[in-house]
Amino acid sequence: MHLSEFANLISFNGAISTADILNLNVNFGPKSLMQLTALTAVSPIDGRYRRVAESLSPYFSEFGLIRYRVHVEIEYLIWLAEIPLPQLEGKISDSQKTALRGIVRDFSESDANEIKNTEKVTNHDVKAVEYFVKNRLEALNLSAIQEFVHFGLTSQDINNTSVPLSLKEGINEVILPALGSILDQLKKFAEDWKRIPMLAKTHGQPASPTRLGKEMQVFVERLEQQVAQLQAIPYSAKFGGATGNFNAHHVAYPQYDWVKLANGFVNDTLGLNRSQYTTQIEHYDNLGALFHALERINTILVDFARDIWTYISMDYFKQKLKDGEVGSSAMPHKVNPIDFENAEGNLGIANALFSYLAAKLPISRLQRDLTDSTVLRNVGVPLGHTLIAYSSLNKGMSKLILNEAAIRVDLEQNWAVVAEAIQTILRREGYEKPYEALKALTRVNEGITETSIHAFIHTLNVSDTVRQELLAITPFTYTGIEF
Repeated sequence: MHLSEFANLISFNGAISTADILNLNVNFGPKSLMQLTALTAVSPIDGRYRRVAESLSPYFSEFGLIRYRVHVEIEYLIWLAEIPLPQLEGKISDSQKTALRGIVRDFSESDANEIKNTEKVTNHDVKAVEYFVKNRLEALNLSAIQEFVHFGLTSQDINNTSVPLSLKEGINEVILPALGSILDQLKKFAEDWKRIPMLAKTHGQPASPTRLGKEMQVFVERLEQQVAQLQAIPYSAKFGGATGNFNAHHVAYPQYDWVKLANGFVNDTLGLNRSQYTTQIEHYDNLGALFHALERINTILVDFARDIWTYISMDYFKQKLKDGEVGSSAMPHKVNPIDFENAEGNLGIANALFSYLAAKLPISRLQRDLTDSTVLRNVGVPLGHTLIAYSSLNKGMSKLILNEAAIRVDLEQNWAVVAEAIQTILRREGYEKPYEALKALTRVNEGITETSIHAFIHTLNVSDTVRQELLAITPFTYTGIEF
């Protein structure tokens, strides 16, 4: 893109003028262009966090959407020839099919701009794609079959296959691998820390000890279950003509079983799942399920981020220092848990949008209103915030340093938690009112220590074997089953 074109593109409301941009250094290069874009972008996804989220751009940018539309249009034309329709039989050679698919493979910003310029005339984005494909047919000596581009379709047959295809590939190729990195690190934590005793906290108060590794495994199990549910959701697509009945297809070629044929195209060629009964648009119920599944995954990670934030505040974890990094502008001693805070904030934004998308998209007046169109253009936004959050979590987790000494101090200062163990053994032995005896001990104003617990045990009327069993219980060993 020429600099002047870029200047016109990003100039808005006088905040930065075309003249300002053109007055930049004549050596305006790709790096400067990227920096300028970051500074003038309205969304932090394409600004501050562009480097983190740019891997989603091929799937959810305007460029990405246009490319997916071109892909569907070309595959549809090839498919019609392979049915074959009588007028297309033998009309597209294998080399021409390869060349047609090469249009998608080599799709460029110049191609996208050509389509956008056509859209200025047509005022219809999918029609502009149709004209683009028809123009490319001329160069391949396929002008005679131009009118079979977009044959019998409505724009939503293209949109409602392009969007789920972009979601399927974007989630599988970018989002899930990023989440997989989090899961891998959690599994490593669970293994490395499986024998680290830790004071549990219920209602913010000391509770029966646990193991740190097991607490990490809790998040592993939760995430794996939700990922399995996410992966079980079909990527549904609408493909059936103007109002879902194959009206145009059937009137032109009544001898064909268009439902069976379209199922094959959508399910086998595109790798999606064709909805059988639709209006002009996909009903988006499975898309809603997909967004709800992502929302649940993100909610689990909010829970995790808050837990780690709290453990850091309790000094259970230190954080690796980076040379030159500033924790606080006023307090030099601080190393703030910013990665977990950043993740929590971005997960919250993502989930608000996922919730809206899931609630809004399945609702459309009668056979179709246009509200889904502008909403669908935003599906990449919550995924962008999700990816930013996952990146922050991965970064934050890599900086954690276990402070086992602080964990042990917390256990040592909370001998009262072994009361549950003592009273349970006493119940086993038929001791009279053991709960009440321990309750009286543990609710005195003085702190409960190893000494006071042992002194209490020595007052109990139990056998020496049971007494030794009770004396062996400590906050460090009373951690239950080792999973």
